[in-house]
Amino acid sequence: MALEEAARSCLLRFRRRLEEDIKPSYLMDHMVSDGGMTVDEEERIRTQPTRKDQAAALIELLLRKDNRAYISFYKALVQEAYDDLARLLQQDLPRISLEVHRSSSDSCTSYVQTVLSEGGVPQRPVVFVSRTELVNQIRDKLYRLQKDPGWVTVFGMAGSGKSVLAAESVRHHGLIEECFPGGIHWLSIGQLDKPDLLVKIQSLCFRLEQSLDSQALHRPPSSLDEAKERLRFLMLRRYPRSLLILDDIWDSTVLKVFDVHCRILLTTRNRSLTDCVSGTKCEVEVESGLDENKGLEVLALYTKMKPQSLPEEARSIVRECKGSPLVVSLIGALLKEKPNRWRYYLGQLQQKQFKRIRKSSSYDYDALDQAMSASIEVLPDEHRELYKDLTVLEKDVKIPAKVLSVLWDLEPEEVEDILEEFVNRSLLFVDSHNKPFLYYLHDLQLDFLVEQNRSQIEGLHTKMVYQYQQHYRDAPPTSGDEECLYWIRFLTYHMAKANLSQELYSLMFSLDWVSIKAQIMGPAPLINDYVEYGSILDKENSQVRSQFQEFLSLNGHQLEQRPFPDVVQLALSQPHNSEVYRQARLQAQDRASTRKLYFDLLNKSCEENLSRLVIHPHQGSIYSACFSHDGTKIASCGASKTLKVFKSTSGEKLTEIPAHDDEVLCCAFSPDDRLLATCSSDRKVKVWNAEQAMLLRVFEEEHEEQVNHCQFTNTTRRLLLATCSNDECTNVKLWNLNKPSSQNTMFGHFQPVNHCCFSPDDSYLSTSSNDGKVKLFQVSSANEWKTIDVRSMFAESDEEVLVKCSTWTADGKRIICAARNAVFVFDVETSDMLLEIKTSHLSMVQYCHACPTSNLLAIAFSNYTVELWDLEANKKKADCGGHLSWVQRVQFSPDGSELLSCSYDQTVRLWETKKVHTSSAICLKRDSDVLFNGEETTVSAADNCNRLQVRDGRTGSVLLQSEEKVSRIRCTCLCREPSAVVLGQEDGTVQVLEVPSGKLLASLLGHTKTVLHCQFSHNGQTLITSSEDTTIRVWRWQSGECKVLRGHKEQVRCFSLLSPDDSRLLSWSFDGTVKVWDTDSGEKLQDIEAHRGAILSCHVSPDGCLFTTTSADKTAKLWNCESWQCTRTLIGHQDCVRSCRFSWDSQRLATGDDNGEIRLWSVGDGSLLKICSRESKDGMDSLHGGWVTDLHFSPDNTLLVSTGGYIKWWNVEKGAALQTFYPTGSALKKIHVSSNFSTFVTIDNIGILYMLQRVK
Repeated sequence: MALEEAARSCLLRFRRRLEEDIKPSYLMDHMVSDGGMTVDEEERIRTQPTRKDQAAALIELLLRKDNRAYISFYKALVQEAYDDLARLLQQDLPRISLEVHRSSSDSCTSYVQTVLSEGGVPQRPVVFVSRTELVNQIRDKLYRLQKDPGWVTVFGMAGSGKSVLAAESVRHHGLIEECFPGGIHWLSIGQLDKPDLLVKIQSLCFRLEQSLDSQALHRPPSSLDEAKERLRFLMLRRYPRSLLILDDIWDSTVLKVFDVHCRILLTTRNRSLTDCVSGTKCEVEVESGLDENKGLEVLALYTKMKPQSLPEEARSIVRECKGSPLVVSLIGALLKEKPNRWRYYLGQLQQKQFKRIRKSSSYDYDALDQAMSASIEVLPDEHRELYKDLTVLEKDVKIPAKVLSVLWDLEPEEVEDILEEFVNRSLLFVDSHNKPFLYYLHDLQLDFLVEQNRSQIEGLHTKMVYQYQQHYRDAPPTSGDEECLYWIRFLTYHMAKANLSQELYSLMFSLDWVSIKAQIMGPAPLINDYVEYGSILDKENSQVRSQFQEFLSLNGHQLEQRPFPDVVQLALSQPHNSEVYRQARLQAQDRASTRKLYFDLLNKSCEENLSRLVIHPHQGSIYSACFSHDGTKIASCGASKTLKVFKSTSGEKLTEIPAHDDEVLCCAFSPDDRLLATCSSDRKVKVWNAEQAMLLRVFEEEHEEQVNHCQFTNTTRRLLLATCSNDECTNVKLWNLNKPSSQNTMFGHFQPVNHCCFSPDDSYLSTSSNDGKVKLFQVSSANEWKTIDVRSMFAESDEEVLVKCSTWTADGKRIICAARNAVFVFDVETSDMLLEIKTSHLSMVQYCHACPTSNLLAIAFSNYTVELWDLEANKKKADCGGHLSWVQRVQFSPDGSELLSCSYDQTVRLWETKKVHTSSAICLKRDSDVLFNGEETTVSAADNCNRLQVRDGRTGSVLLQSEEKVSRIRCTCLCREPSAVVLGQEDGTVQVLEVPSGKLLASLLGHTKTVLHCQFSHNGQTLITSSEDTTIRVWRWQSGECKVLRGHKEQVRCFSLLSPDDSRLLSWSFDGTVKVWDTDSGEKLQDIEAHRGAILSCHVSPDGCLFTTTSADKTAKLWNCESWQCTRTLIGHQDCVRSCRFSWDSQRLATGDDNGEIRLWSVGDGSLLKICSRESKDGMDSLHGGWVTDLHFSPDNTLLVSTGGYIKWWNVEKGAALQTFYPTGSALKKIHVSSNFSTFVTIDNIGILYMLQRVK
């Protein structure tokens, strides 16, 4: 639309005066923002040498432009207070008839534009994105002014877009027509003194009066009081249904001038300003930033690109400034002129170079630092100093008032009042959903404070630390409230920033601090501290730092348990030369003087742990875990139905997503780490935004059975997602994430497909199936390229061959497949088998993964181990032990330096590939015997090579090692005199060996099945054995004479000698019976039908009067040894009762069940005395980490020790746990206890021997 003639004539008529008075640079800022002129036009005018030349060029440009430009110029004059010049142009403002707007369906009609232009309301910026929700909130509040005057306050921090939102909210036909037919009048205020405020109001009054049809204008008001009265008259009498918009109000005294009983919309950074005025009040808070998509839209509009075409730096810019409209617009305007500077401006933003991010605009401040500074300068001096202290806060951290009460040494109530002032001035934000309230800074506010106070930062952090030390000089906070959490989390950060190295050393090299922080926050933040501040700590003592970090990394999964374990007890298992152990030993000795129980692990050399980090992310089996492509994060999923992402350095949780309705079977990062895919037994495939934990895509229609595996392509060049499932034939699919359905289905397998994997160059997809085959498909066409028949590698077997997975070598020339107990390496081109790695038939390969940077191959096994193999040398390079159940997945980090493994034992373990090695450690079997002889302890047990070993318990030195036996050794016992050891085997053979020579003293044949238990008589001349063959044999072992005790119908797992002269024997069996025998004659003296279910344990009271039996029928029974009658049936256990033990005074009985519960009974009347159990089940779904397998009382009957998943000591009187020892493994079978209750020996399920001694 061309410029109207009247407007053109007006410009020509007043051209000279305009050229004399105006400053074009200020006016052009407004016009560019309004869209009245382009940036290019602005730059051409700026090239003129003088101000007057620039003014002339501007007028010349306006004469060539349209009505919109004229109106924009007029509004710029009003906003820059050229009121006299604006009056000259106002008479000839282009007008549009009222009829035009009524035919328009758009809320922002021509009529609306005219009304707003006449009132000086800024037009939309050249680059504008809708914030509909906020605009609608403001309009909703404005509609409340339809009948009565009042105030609507739009408040928010600097640069949040308040003015644009206020202008946009009145750009609405219905709102103006129904509520404000008298017009909309905009007045920009800012920080003004009284004379300048008077000039502003004079201008407004003149504008209002000039619009009336009065012949004579009043003289301008000469004082603020007169101006207020003039404004009151105009707004009440002449413009009774109009809206006055006051933009950028700073001072409540300014508002009082406008308190004239009219309708006002104001924008401010201080939400409390309207407290000083009368009338109804509403408010709308403007959030500090645009969401990511809106921010990208702004940048796209400035640079004339599509949002999806923006470079990655665009997203980083929006995230870095938290979507601040001001910052995004400033950078967008800069990029419009310099489109190749994305990385540069991102760098400036990251380096907090706010002064360099400036661009002329309609905003009052042309750089971010000016806008921030203006907000702070209006604070009282003493509050400005307090606000400076907030420089020390971390980004995105919310802080309670009590922390600042410590920092400022003020009463909490006084601090809350100060913080309320900061919040009201939009200098601080409050999270009122928490009680107590939590306060936080916007990132830009914090960045500004850091930049402003850079030279004082160290001192500010020092103040924070010293104030903490003064306040908590007696003891650190342990309450667990928000204040406590802040100090525990950030004290180390403040010390490091304050350069208080000695204080940091003292804190972080303290076992007390480790215990407090781990209990309150968990182990991951602690580990993170040692990683983050390692360079500082290493200057003091790198070895000690390493010892503390290793202690936490390998015991982190224990420190996540509740109730919280005793850190001192955990630390007593550390090497004797460790500072962690030294502190623990001193504390244990000190506390032992108050009868606190601690136990030192004497034989530490027997335990070797090669893991770098152990994480316990889920309650339930873990099925999948994977590294991000930058190696900094790990994602895991499993039976808990959740997806978790955590730091690979410390295990600190970053994200947790309730991902599926059923078990999550696999997770995978996209090549740029922005996406995560999951698949599940619920038949769905989901794609998530990895950083925001937001669901982006769900594919739920095409897979009809559980989806076993998912994987992205290795590059983003053509991003695809592959999935495979248990479907009959449509079991392999490729997905383009931009499409709602699969891009391709790959046909060929007719049985479930367990795994799919892209070749390194993404040309091929390999699939592994239950049909015993691996197929290679061309990704581009989805056609089958070739089939590798893995089943043919097991031609001698009729069993089915399930191919678990496949993995490609880094060069893409070889593919490696796992099936049954073997791994095969094939040449991709020829399909020839190049290498076979076969393991024990007792263990199955669960998964394998080839290192992307070397010839290493990681193999996961069902026997709880991980092995590393060198494919070139065809040699095992390392054993990675420590898992307590099947290992489900292994994966190398992208650089090959680390390996992760995940397991049904609910842990993820990380290993450093250069530090792991083949283990020389010998694993012992749990069936063992121990002799205590003063300070000496002798242990006998079979090893993993099926050799019998007799060891010195303290030193671990081997006293005797038999040759490897053909038949598995199942039981053993030691004899003090003569010095001998017995072993019983699965083939029924019993052998007696001399200790320490190993000479075979006797080979006893007779049992036809596994020998389950063996025991010497007190004099060592008689050996008794029991077997799966249902018999018991009494041997005069030196002569070979044998009596066979027959009568049981099922296996006899154990027996007990009744009389001091060993002449009577009590045996029990899975057949539910107890039998009493005369060992001399072999006669059966008693045959008792004791239980309906299998008898699992039996014990004779020390006084010989009673014995007890426990059973799978969930009961325990007391029996009289004279009458052989049942005297009591003890009912209450909810699971199989597996163990029992009388106290030494025969007054109490302890029983333990498969649910981990221990009950203490009175022998006299059978009453239940106590239940020893934890409040809730642990991660192994038991009260004791497993079955309670063994129980022993102390000689004074005050203590009880029990074994299950771990060892626990109890106070008998209270039934309370006193101490817990966590072995590396679990599933302890029995514990051997010295007569003075000071030494305890056991072996866990991964073969580690533990010899514990009570600390005194």
